[in-house]
Amino acid sequence: MSKSFDMTLFLIGVQCGSKSTQQRHLRQAQIMKAAIQERWQRNTPWTWQRKHMRWFLTHFLKDHSSASQYY
Repeated sequence: MSKSFDMTLFLIGVQCGSKSTQQRHLRQAQIMKAAIQERWQRNTPWTWQRKHMRWFLTHFLKDHSSASQYY
């Protein structure tokens, strides 16, 4: 059994800003990780490729308003 990837630990060293901003970034990263993991079974950001990010930004978020796509 493998350990699940901890996005909080991955981002803790590079996060800056207020606590609420850090929490928002972490929440966004976890949503992105879950979507990419479900679609391509890629568990960690080290295994992601440009096509995974492009898919997330264009196809996964296409039904969101432009304001919520940013956040």
